[in-house]
Amino acid sequence: MADNEVELNELFARPSTQLAPEVLGEFQSILRLHSISPQELFYKWESYSIKMGANTMLDYNTARDFKKDIQDALERESRGKLHVQSASKRNVAPTPRGASNGDVFGMLDGLVANTPKAQVSSRIKRKSEFGTPTPKVVKNNILSSPGEVKASKSAKNDAGNNLPTTGFTDRVNGGQVIESLNSHITVPTDKRISVHEARVKLKANTELSKFAYKTMAIKLSEASEILDDRIDEFTTVIQAHHALSDAAFGNPASQSTAEIVAVGRIASDSSEGKLNAASLVLEVSRRTGAGSRIPLRMEEVHYDFFPGKIVALRGINATGEYFSVSEILPVPLLNPPASMPDEIDVHNARLQDPASQHPDTPPLSIMIASGPYTTDADLDFAPLHTLLERAAESTADTLVLNGPFLDIEHPLLASGDFESYLPADAKIDPDQATLTDVFRILISAPLDRLVQQIPGITIILVPSVRDAVIKHVAYPQDRLPRRELALPKQVSVVTNPITLSINEIVVGMSSQDVLYELRQDNVVTGRGRQEDLLARLAGQLIEQRHFFPVYPPLSRSALPAPTQIAGLDAKEEKRVASGASLDLGYLKLGEWLNVRPDVLVTPSVLTPFAKVVQSVLVINPGTLSKKRGPGTYAHLTVQPRSVSEEEREDGDVIGHQLYERARCDIVRI
Repeated sequence: MADNEVELNELFARPSTQLAPEVLGEFQSILRLHSISPQELFYKWESYSIKMGANTMLDYNTARDFKKDIQDALERESRGKLHVQSASKRNVAPTPRGASNGDVFGMLDGLVANTPKAQVSSRIKRKSEFGTPTPKVVKNNILSSPGEVKASKSAKNDAGNNLPTTGFTDRVNGGQVIESLNSHITVPTDKRISVHEARVKLKANTELSKFAYKTMAIKLSEASEILDDRIDEFTTVIQAHHALSDAAFGNPASQSTAEIVAVGRIASDSSEGKLNAASLVLEVSRRTGAGSRIPLRMEEVHYDFFPGKIVALRGINATGEYFSVSEILPVPLLNPPASMPDEIDVHNARLQDPASQHPDTPPLSIMIASGPYTTDADLDFAPLHTLLERAAESTADTLVLNGPFLDIEHPLLASGDFESYLPADAKIDPDQATLTDVFRILISAPLDRLVQQIPGITIILVPSVRDAVIKHVAYPQDRLPRRELALPKQVSVVTNPITLSINEIVVGMSSQDVLYELRQDNVVTGRGRQEDLLARLAGQLIEQRHFFPVYPPLSRSALPAPTQIAGLDAKEEKRVASGASLDLGYLKLGEWLNVRPDVLVTPSVLTPFAKVVQSVLVINPGTLSKKRGPGTYAHLTVQPRSVSEEEREDGDVIGHQLYERARCDIVRI
């Protein structure tokens, strides 16, 4: 960076002078973003000066305009390349000319002796190596057997996506533990004798009735108020934690040489592209700064930001152009959950197995999984059936299932042509059946068989915005319709997200893949680059006290695209992901209240893990089924909380300390 500074001053500054620090910072930002040399930047500046006029002054505003001009030119060039590529793809190849053998149209290629074989592009050759080709490939390859045109539905689906599907019965390492937390805690191998009485008691710590709101009814004014209220609430928390006076806070967009503390939301100066160091702006509330945005200069501090993060920054705005940050004030964490010793005794007594001769209290067994529950090639839900079999074998106390169950992004469900994939004994009329009927057969029926084997089990269903059987598809999301889906009484349907207590354990769950969204737009400097990425992302949720603190969420086109429907041309009908479906008017329903949870369940397509972050056991069970193969789930073994005599005598609440007495295994299904 020092070499760049010297060379930039030699090229741009007048003799015996230096570039202004803010101008130098913008030029260095351009060099980093576009990976160009100072000399090339100087050529671009000369071209820009000629375009703008001979009297162009090199100041901070001009440097920012110059930077924007370079970015605009790069975007125009990229769009031009895409236009040329799409135009070339639409060009029809010329009629092939045969050799001197009289085969004008190449119809005898490879079928008659001494007839040269037609040239096949390397792209088609590679595609045909993976398995049964699609009909389009068959037409391009004359040597293909005519019988290959009539491929099965699953074969067509596989060929259309250029990837093989691993059959569930052909999987390897099923049941293998790929990660274990607190492995010194042993998992009982003996089945519980008494399976008729439930050993857990559920208590919702969320007002479930508030989730039954009317979607798509928010006004812009109400949305802005919700966003402002969150900033103002954090201002109150930070002021109390750091013992700051009202005079310490100010508007970062106002020019002043006085140092202030500004609380606001991290955002980008552009609605397109990812958040980066050069595009950081702070958005303040209307109460403190009329909702204005101000660029941030972060050279003096290390940071870990994402769009929507609420931060408290100390600094000055001496020029009126940007806010120079000298310190990031930490946000205080919520208190850990705690209970009275008498309450702990009640929960421990519930864990006792009266039919067992063993003196020790058996640990609590909780299995956690997340959808999808079948591959994109079929609807047999073999991974779900295997999970339920393992729950029955281990006599699990609680089974937590996160959606999606019937995934709207599944190519077979999206096509509507899945009659042949239903069980042979399904007694429904295909012409009159609904997705609710399909849910009863594929999901409710296996759950009913499980509760017949273990009547004391507690099953928790968390919906997803990708579920096809629920009308409420906005986040935060209401519960699944229990009665319509014919779920057994042991099943508890909850909201998305949800904070509930399983005995004394406070569990926070959300089926929304927030970790992926955090990862995509995360910008970090300093020591944060060397820290554990997954633990750092989970720490953002704990600090922000919210299940989905990202705003705005990723666009649907930036998310992984669903599998293309077989038989449809991807160019004509390109599928996009469902997205977050965030309803700003009810964003407050995703906030954490009073305490941080003992266990935080955040299913994601990122690497499955179990980690302790800020005394919270964070679990990503992964997806039970990937698009083309088996996935993973989490198995939690929780020892009872022992209460010492000293804690009883104090008569005060005691911490749950779940992270010390719980073992979590990430297991391949």
